[in-house]
Amino acid sequence: MKRSSTHFVAPLEETPLAVIDAVKVDEKPSNLWTDAWAYMRRQPMFWISAVLIVLVVVVSLLPGLFSHVDPRSCNLDNSLGDPSLAHPLGFTKQGCDIYSRVIFGANTSLAVGLIVTAIVCVLGISFGALSGFYGGWVDSVLSRIGDIFFSIPYILAAVVVMSALAAYRSVWTISLAVGLFVWPSVARVLRAEILRVKNADYVQASIALGVSRFRILVRHVLPNSIAPVIVVITLSLASAIVAEATLSFLGVGLGSESISWGADISQAQRDLRTAPQVLIYPSIALSLTVLSFIMLGEVLRDALDPKARALR
Repeated sequence: MKRSSTHFVAPLEETPLAVIDAVKVDEKPSNLWTDAWAYMRRQPMFWISAVLIVLVVVVSLLPGLFSHVDPRSCNLDNSLGDPSLAHPLGFTKQGCDIYSRVIFGANTSLAVGLIVTAIVCVLGISFGALSGFYGGWVDSVLSRIGDIFFSIPYILAAVVVMSALAAYRSVWTISLAVGLFVWPSVARVLRAEILRVKNADYVQASIALGVSRFRILVRHVLPNSIAPVIVVITLSLASAIVAEATLSFLGVGLGSESISWGADISQAQRDLRTAPQVLIYPSIALSLTVLSFIMLGEVLRDALDPKARALR
């Protein structure tokens, strides 16, 4: 005996198939950068770091808006003087206004960081892109050059360079001394990413169409490989600011005519027990500046690498 089964079919007006199958053409197509921005703008750490970075940039570009006191105008009569309304952070042992030196010191640190970042971008992206895309003997030669520079501690190398060029100490000199030994990390990251991207289908299609290899590198491979490099460059900027402060602290950084947080920290360490404020304020300025770029780099890393974010 056959069993009969009843089939229930919903009325057509209750199943609007046209609406279900409709393609939403009014929505913007999603890509890595739009997804990254959508992620970053939801992160409080991104806005905190962005506000701090904007503040540092404004202070470094327009220090006169925040302090009208000459940071080089020192009077020994004010040595380790107490804070006042006109001098809110007090005075150094040489009688210099601490607040003014902190404000004007931002220009030096940010200038060194940006110049070092530019050097790292030019050398790191050039070496990494050519090495990863062309391979063969080009990869062997450029990779060995990068290994040589990578094996040298950049702080030690910068100390040697600045000691040899003691008569020519400036923002450009210290930037070159640091930047020439920091770029291999960027080159390595970009090379590894290009090795992955250059085997993609759209790259093979461009080769089949007869597009020149250099054009493929610039138009297709490099733009799709640059995301992790942006993160490394952001962190390199923070490292460059720390390197400048370290060299100035060791006495091989900028000359006495320049204003630097590292030099002020170096001079203030002798009075740490009697007048700790002389060391604390430039240290806080340096720490907040470096922390802001590190925080931005962390957010960028999570935004541009969804797979790594999912594993955390």
